[in-house]
Amino acid sequence: METAAEPAGVPSCRFCSAPLRQTFVDLGMSPLCESYVPVERLGAMEPFYPLHVRVCEQCLLVQLEELVSPEEIFTEYAYFSSYSDSWVAHARDYVESVVERFGLGADSQVVELASNDGYLLQHLVARGIPALGVEPAANVAEAARERGIETVVEFFGRELASRLVAAGRRADLLVANNVFAHVPDLNDFAAGMRLLLAPEGVVTIEFPHVARLIEENQFDTIYHEHFSYFSFLTAGTVLRAHGLEVFDVEELPTHGGSLRVYAQLEGAAHRVTARVAELAERERELDLDRLEGYSSFAPRVAETKWRLLEFLIDCRRDGKRVAGYGAPGKGNTLLNYCGIRADLLEFTVDRNPYKQGQVLPGTRIPIHHPEALEQARPDFVLILPWNLTDEIVAQLSHVREWGGRFVVPIPEVKVI
Repeated sequence: METAAEPAGVPSCRFCSAPLRQTFVDLGMSPLCESYVPVERLGAMEPFYPLHVRVCEQCLLVQLEELVSPEEIFTEYAYFSSYSDSWVAHARDYVESVVERFGLGADSQVVELASNDGYLLQHLVARGIPALGVEPAANVAEAARERGIETVVEFFGRELASRLVAAGRRADLLVANNVFAHVPDLNDFAAGMRLLLAPEGVVTIEFPHVARLIEENQFDTIYHEHFSYFSFLTAGTVLRAHGLEVFDVEELPTHGGSLRVYAQLEGAAHRVTARVAELAERERELDLDRLEGYSSFAPRVAETKWRLLEFLIDCRRDGKRVAGYGAPGKGNTLLNYCGIRADLLEFTVDRNPYKQGQVLPGTRIPIHHPEALEQARPDFVLILPWNLTDEIVAQLSHVREWGGRFVVPIPEVKVI
């Protein structure tokens, strides 16, 4: 008996190739979240792409279609990890933990995938532990090289892994922090990790947890450079398909709630901890092993949009000034989905000189140096990287001196 063909235009799951018919959330059209616009190009057209997220009925991987190539997104990149003090501290704490736990030393080889500007590997180099970064963005990799960190400027997959193995660079520790979600060819990437891992090596993978995304209404963490959104169950399924066994997991506060998964080659020495079964069971209790667990998200996203617009419009009518803090990718998703422009948010500020003097993609809201807050003295500061709220409020304690207050948009609008 023949099966009816899928209608033209139905995308396929990037992991299991099943047709993607189920919508998780549709955030409309948006520009690339890190494509900041210089003032000399204000009159040029910006490309917008759909932010329509689907969930696979078969493997339950939440995902965006690959509408934009990784080369277009990552060849030159505006995100430098070192501008977040808390993220650098997070990396330092991680290095201290894994060096002690796995006995890393001068005879070990550490490889980090998507190593950015060396924010993490610098802590290993300082200890005399051999470290290699793989980073596709040449401008960001240059910053790492200036720190003395050997960096390969290339996208990672089977082909690069094979060359590194041939050069004797098998990884005793393979680090993949906030990159697993960024790869459109998930199977090629996972297969490359297995190839590169030493027989008794460990891979650690950090990614935002889709359970927290749903629970905390974190729709602004959806953007075109994030191709996939993982539950623990689905991440384990992907890794097992490529001969990698998960033996431990940690829940982290970073990026609004992330997982750090520890994996090894099947049959390697590390014992599976109780946390693996415990988290898997919790996800089943949340129905993340069934489509029903993903159905409540979209209505809550729409409600958050309405509430934020009501707040900003009321401020405008009351003569209150609102400025932003930060120019993160998540902020651009939020502002474009909500249709917020400079009439509601006058400007934003950012510590990254790369972004200062440009405007946000789509919304065209100006990005200034943080000193602009002191000059303008707005009534409210909208914190766009809300996952760093504590750090930002501490940095900007002087805002309260003129009566300014802070606003957090996610999971719901809150004035603090």
